[in-house]
Amino acid sequence: MEYGVIVVGKGNAALCAALAASENGAKVLMLEAASEEESGGNSRFAGGQIRIAYASVDDLKRVTELTDEEIAGSDYGTNTQEEFFDDLYRVTSYRTDPDLAETLITQSLDVMVWLRSKAVRFIPNYGQFSGMFNGKRTFFGRMPLEVVGGGAGLVQYLDNAARKAGVEIAYDTRAESLIYDGARVSGVRAQQKGKRVEFRGKSVVLAAGGFEANPEWRARYLGPGWDLVKVRGTRFNQGDGLRMALEIGAASYGNWSGCHATGWDRYAPEFGDVNIGDQFQKHSYIFGLLINADGKRFVDEGVDFHLLTYAKYGKDVLRQPGQFAWQVFDSKVKHLLRSEYRIKFVTKVTANTLEELAAKLEGVNPEGFLKTVRDFNAAVRKDVLFDHVIKDGKCTVGIDPPKSNWAQPLDAPLFEAYATTCGITFSFGGLRIDRTTGQVLDVHLKKIPGLYCAGEMVGGIFYFNYPGGTGLVSGAVFGRLAGRGAAAAN
Repeated sequence: MEYGVIVVGKGNAALCAALAASENGAKVLMLEAASEEESGGNSRFAGGQIRIAYASVDDLKRVTELTDEEIAGSDYGTNTQEEFFDDLYRVTSYRTDPDLAETLITQSLDVMVWLRSKAVRFIPNYGQFSGMFNGKRTFFGRMPLEVVGGGAGLVQYLDNAARKAGVEIAYDTRAESLIYDGARVSGVRAQQKGKRVEFRGKSVVLAAGGFEANPEWRARYLGPGWDLVKVRGTRFNQGDGLRMALEIGAASYGNWSGCHATGWDRYAPEFGDVNIGDQFQKHSYIFGLLINADGKRFVDEGVDFHLLTYAKYGKDVLRQPGQFAWQVFDSKVKHLLRSEYRIKFVTKVTANTLEELAAKLEGVNPEGFLKTVRDFNAAVRKDVLFDHVIKDGKCTVGIDPPKSNWAQPLDAPLFEAYATTCGITFSFGGLRIDRTTGQVLDVHLKKIPGLYCAGEMVGGIFYFNYPGGTGLVSGAVFGRLAGRGAAAAN
């Protein structure tokens, strides 16, 4: 059977592409390497936060229901297009592709409104990204909304919408190569439950994720040691979509030696667990100290909100002796620790004294740790008040690395410490696309007829780092774009 559009993958970007193609008149087939039970790609493991451009609460009301009481008692801040541009450019060291960035940012609000029309539900981000400030519920990090049910909820909403739209889904079907005669891509060859099959289509959208679950590719492109990291998400993102496109001359693009990598429980399983979701992450390090095997700090834990540092600090943990680091806190901040610190599956030690804690930090030089804490405590400015809702400027003086915000002496028992390692989320390198249609370009920057791309496979957006909450939005924006483009080419 010939289809109008074949979509490879079944995460957020792929589902958005399928829905967009379907509503533009195409008969759509999705090819998913995983079983139905394991389907959903990396999106299923995401926290569900979304970073969109909004100028006022009126923009947010287009995406979710807000009561008059909620509006009166809250400060939602802003994330204007200019502020979004500034953050994206800054965290990527000004390397992000300006055309792709413009598409992502200017369409971010509209695509959430579109998702809402597909019955996706959004709510205010009360749990992790707000606090009381000057008598109001204040949202920080420019990210006041999240998807109900997180990434798994988003996949379920989109899956329901796809089924209602008549989109066909073939599970246990791993795409192997593109059917390409040198003039046009006209389908996909795949392995389906042990058999070789061919699917013919007028257009193909590749939305099969990056290569983060492939240890050989990680070592090849990211460098030595990256074969040792934990995979935060699905085991099915092996780079197949990228390989298929490169084999027919598609242009590679972006930061192929870079990735999104965070602090992850040291003894978490090799791949993500759908029952745990993203809760092996440990993102409250901004309120404590990160300690390596030598007992030393190695980053400025408080340089910014975790949303703008967590995706690069995983790399810093990987560079430490033994590829691990302990996050250490005292009782003053225990109530600020995120929910992932309270799950059953966590590597944690507690102690009533720092000396007792030093002896329990597996793999850490105890004398080095105690000296680090003494030096840190003495360096904290006492004339600045601590406030977790803002970048409070409560810093250290005279030590390296400094701590720029949220620095408090580690001096109030009970002390707690959590063992972390590096967990990779997704790879940054991808394919070069046309910003208006999502069509893949070849090495001579000419459009490849019949081939489109979305999601993690789009190169050129993220370099070195990543602003939290952008991934799901990027997948939706470029997924919708690719689906519309693929349907229009039929």
